[in-house]
Amino acid sequence: MTFIVAIDGPAAAGKGTISKAVAAEFGLAHLDTGLLYRAVGFKVMSGADPIAAANALNPLDLEHDDLRTANVAQFASQVAVIPEVRSALVNFQRSFATQASGAVLDGRDIGTVICPDADIKLFVTASPEVRANRRFQELSAKGAKTTYEKVLNEVVERDMRDSTRSDAPMRAAAEAIVIDTSELTIESAIQTACDLIRSKQSA
Repeated sequence: MTFIVAIDGPAAAGKGTISKAVAAEFGLAHLDTGLLYRAVGFKVMSGADPIAAANALNPLDLEHDDLRTANVAQFASQVAVIPEVRSALVNFQRSFATQASGAVLDGRDIGTVICPDADIKLFVTASPEVRANRRFQELSAKGAKTTYEKVLNEVVERDMRDSTRSDAPMRAAAEAIVIDTSELTIESAIQTACDLIRSKQSA
C-alpha cells in the first residue's frame, strides 16, 4: 500500500532537509515540489511565458545546479501565485505521490491541496528571524553578496505572498502536526519527524 508523507512549511524552516532524511530512513521516493516552481521561475527569468513553461516542464529541468539561488526563489514565488501554473504542476505532483513504493513530498500546499489524503501531514516552521539567519548563512557560504536585513525582508515578503495568494495559500492542514525548528538541531527535528511517522505507521 502506498504511504504518503506530506511536509509543508515556509522557506528555510528545514522541511527540505527533514524530507530527504525521512525518505532515506523509510525507503520512500522524495519530491521537493518547490523545485518545480523554481524551474518554472528559472525559465521565466530567461524570458519564457510562465504558463507555457509550466506546461512544458520535464524532470530534467529540475536538475539545474542554479535553481537554489535567491533570485530564482523570488521568481518561483511569483509564478506560484498564477493559478494556471499551479494547475499545470498538480498532476505531476499527484502522479509522483501515488507510486507504489510510497513517497515524501515537501512544499507549501501538499497536505491541503496536492495530497489531502496523505497518511501523515507535518508542518515544519520556525521564526522569520531564525529562517532568515539560516538562509543568510547558506548564501554567504556560497559567496553571495547580501545582508541579513535584506534576506529577512525577502523571507517576510515571501511568507506574505505565499500565505495570502488566492489559489492554494500556504497553511497547515487541520490535521497536520506542527514541528517548530526554531530551537531544534537538525538531528532533533529529523528524529521528531521520524518518530511521528513510525507511530502513524504502527497505529
